[in-house]
Amino acid sequence: MSETLLSARNLAFELYEVLDAQALTERERFADHSRETFDAAIDTARSIAERLYAPHNRKGDEQEPQYVDGAAVLIDEVAPALKAFHEAGFLNATRDFEAGGMQLPNLLSQACFAHFQAANIATSSYSLLTMGAANLIEAFGSPEQKERFLQPMLEGRCFGTMALTEPHAGSSLSDIRTRAEPAADGSYRIRGNKIFISGGDQPISENIVHMVLARLPDAPPGVKGISLFIVPKFLVGDDGALGPRNDVLLAGLFHKMGWRGTTSTALNFGDNGDCVGYLLGQPHQGLSYMFQMMNEARIGVGMGATMLGYAGYLYSLDYARQRPQGRQPDGKDPSSAQVAILEHADVRRMLLAQKAYVEGAFDLGLYAARLFDDTQTLADEQARKDALELLDLLTPIVKSWPSEFCLKANELAIQVLGGHGYTREYPVEQYYRDNRLNPIHEGTHGIQSLDLLGRKVAMNGGAALKQLLKLIQSTCQRAEAHRSLDALRQPLEQLLARLQAVTLALLGDLMSGQVNQGLANSALYLKVFGHLVIGWRWLEQAIRAEQGLAGGQAADADFYRGKLQAARYFLTWEVPGCQHELALLEARDDCTLSMQGAWF
Repeated sequence: MSETLLSARNLAFELYEVLDAQALTERERFADHSRETFDAAIDTARSIAERLYAPHNRKGDEQEPQYVDGAAVLIDEVAPALKAFHEAGFLNATRDFEAGGMQLPNLLSQACFAHFQAANIATSSYSLLTMGAANLIEAFGSPEQKERFLQPMLEGRCFGTMALTEPHAGSSLSDIRTRAEPAADGSYRIRGNKIFISGGDQPISENIVHMVLARLPDAPPGVKGISLFIVPKFLVGDDGALGPRNDVLLAGLFHKMGWRGTTSTALNFGDNGDCVGYLLGQPHQGLSYMFQMMNEARIGVGMGATMLGYAGYLYSLDYARQRPQGRQPDGKDPSSAQVAILEHADVRRMLLAQKAYVEGAFDLGLYAARLFDDTQTLADEQARKDALELLDLLTPIVKSWPSEFCLKANELAIQVLGGHGYTREYPVEQYYRDNRLNPIHEGTHGIQSLDLLGRKVAMNGGAALKQLLKLIQSTCQRAEAHRSLDALRQPLEQLLARLQAVTLALLGDLMSGQVNQGLANSALYLKVFGHLVIGWRWLEQAIRAEQGLAGGQAADADFYRGKLQAARYFLTWEVPGCQHELALLEARDDCTLSMQGAWF
């Protein structure tokens, strides 16, 4: 049976050969776990994803949510899929045993959730948003708020959303106008409009908790004047019972090109002057709080983009193995049997590029998940701090690189299928449409590149960047033990050296006040930085593959050779191409900056 979600062998390679998941069981928090419990969780995730998520992926796309009598209506299959996800414990996979969780490492939770994202990105997004909102209340909520709103979320009875974007402001959160007026009972009355709110209405959960950014009457201008509020769809009494409908109106649904099974809503808060909200944490600190959920969502978007690319890759690979067409260029006999298109060199090129993109991105997403475990469970406080800084630095890459290059993988999957790839009778065109949303989800490439170059690389005196450079240098040094990896290692070392020099020069521009010039080509910087990181992760995989070939089972030889070939492709075909972007960055090319609006 061909695999459709992700390669079980590749997942085992990542968990146990590259990222050493078993070592996490030596930490106190995960001491009750073992490889057996990890694999059992993965098997359960795969089973539920295959049985209940994948079968309605196409139906959810064709029969997208409808706006009926002021409410959203979904296909019937979504509710039982989410119920099975919750009952299996995946919503609370990382929480304490005492709180009803599985106390799994984040690495394993992410590996499990990847199956649901590959099977049905739209249905899985309801849980992703709920997990983020629950974590936000858990981190900053009062005991009363946790009892009233968090507990029902953990039980799967209540879902969550993040309500940031407003029609006039888009990504510019400093310009939001939603207001929050204090009421006599300590609550607030919210008034404003939010758009593109995923999961903003649905008939599945008993209640919906919206995490809403708004301004208090005394708020200073800009991002320093934003507060965060809990705004439920239904009011909740002191006894936990649901009360009347809050003054939150579903104004309508957006109909996007992808993720059609996820409701994308326009919400009006306080049209009747009685939308009740509750301040979360301290006044004017809302954006700093929301960044916790936004960063979780950014990593989730990156993994979602990866898994859509992965699903397309596996489908096109299986298709290429089975589809006979044509003969080799040196085959002159027209009566000879056709060969599978996998035998054609250009088809292999397209499949190899997909493999390099999706398995490189998959490794990075899981590496980020393990970093999060380090921020929580390493014994040394400084080591936890270092892990958090490195995770912060890598977050723009984890989000944006897969959103761009796993989308390219989907393009190639369509091409492998030829004319069939462009039809709705095959799933690869839906994977592409679904993935095309990810370059804008949770911040565009441009926004992520400004965050990376304008803030992340220089934070704390460049401490996280120095960490990353040392890690890459260490990998290159270990690769020297394998002469076969010299041709892979050297392009990465060359990119590393030149990018360091370019980074110092660009930071010099920023520190000298030439901000517009320094950030004008930040998107190029993000692409090169991302290729450096993915190249590093591929070199790590190549080292493990060499070790596997030397000491592994003969049955795994093809797997390891495939890893080495994909690493070779990325490091010798893709990485050297970054030299052009580096030349533009070095020259401070002002083509885009000097372009005038009137010239278009």
